Amino acid sequence: MKVILAHNYYQQPGGEDQVFADERRLLQGAGHEVHSFTLHNDAVRSYSRIQLARATLWNRDAAAELGRLVGSVRADVVHFHNTFPLMSPAAYGAARAAGAAVVQTLHNYRLLCPGANFFRDGRTCEACLSKRFAWPGVVHACYRGSRAATAVAAAMLAVHRIRGTWRQDVDAYIALTQFARDKLIAGGLPPERIFVKPNFVDPAPQPGDGSGGYAVFVGRLSAEKGVANLLAAWRRLGGTVPLKIVGDGPLADQVRAAADSDRSLEWLGSQSLEKVQQLLGGAAFLVCASACYEGLPKTIVEAYASGTPVLAPRLGAMAEVVDHGRTGLHFEPGDPASLAAQANSLAGDASRRQSMRREARAEFEARYTASQNYNSLMNIYRCAAAPPADARPAVAKPAREEAPCC
Repeated sequence: MKVILAHNYYQQPGGEDQVFADERRLLQGAGHEVHSFTLHNDAVRSYSRIQLARATLWNRDAAAELGRLVGSVRADVVHFHNTFPLMSPAAYGAARAAGAAVVQTLHNYRLLCPGANFFRDGRTCEACLSKRFAWPGVVHACYRGSRAATAVAAAMLAVHRIRGTWRQDVDAYIALTQFARDKLIAGGLPPERIFVKPNFVDPAPQPGDGSGGYAVFVGRLSAEKGVANLLAAWRRLGGTVPLKIVGDGPLADQVRAAADSDRSLEWLGSQSLEKVQQLLGGAAFLVCASACYEGLPKTIVEAYASGTPVLAPRLGAMAEVVDHGRTGLHFEPGDPASLAAQANSLAGDASRRQSMRREARAEFEARYTASQNYNSLMNIYRCAAAPPADARPAVAKPAREEAPCC
């Protein structure tokens, strides 16, 4: 199969970039002819505000360039990861017009929320979910803290909802969890085209033994990742549970100050993937403190690959992915007392942690390996490329069976 992987890189590297690279390597390793079509948001600096707004709504140049690439390589499928803001939804139609099927992985909630994460003022927010024009997001400046920038994002969503882009120009969507799929359906996307396929880890590390005796947090140091709640919970623990914090971001100064005043906290900054896997293998458990719904935190999958249980809020995708009492524990969202109590409980019960370690690794092997992901991806590509009479409906199976059959 000839596949073009399309991605608009963010200015700050993240999990989507890693998934894009992982899937390219997965497809190439299976013998497929893989081409990349990428843009980078560093180029935004060269755009005027009007030019950027136009590109966000409909980038003719990028669409034409992609169309030429599809034609020259005779691509069967164009698989998009991110189109915002420079590639724009115009690329979908260009790919289809040139003869390729179109697949879009939805790593976040950008098609329903200008801020992409259903998060505002420290809590989840669905005010724009059912709106034709996401005016609440504009009022609250949900994208980059700017009403003007949010208005452009909201206009893009409104224009393409009215035009029918999401229904006409995309053959298959990939949601990372059943929770995300349900939200996308509630927001108006066609359910028969939404498949559930999680992220994966490859190569899989050997399971760790958790002998380090510490908890670990891995992620961007920002409000939506629950950093304030995490620090408040550890103040309650009074130094009884060591915590290593990996990552950087706008709340780095708060994390640094907390680590300076509490010997049980250690801020390690950004680390390589190899170092993160080493830390996860030695950790007693991973703390995922997110205050937003999340797509599917890759750190949870990486923790499971290492056999490390996960402490996560009973919220969004995390409530689905973490099986309370088996692969980890849930705490109440936004409640530092609940987080502290569950962390203390897990840290103090070595026997329970060992049982969870076995179950976490078993969960990885059952759902998140490269071979399973490849089979799911090929099924989705086949459904996307099939003639309409054969491809509809693409019936999604229950949440724990990620590969629907078309």
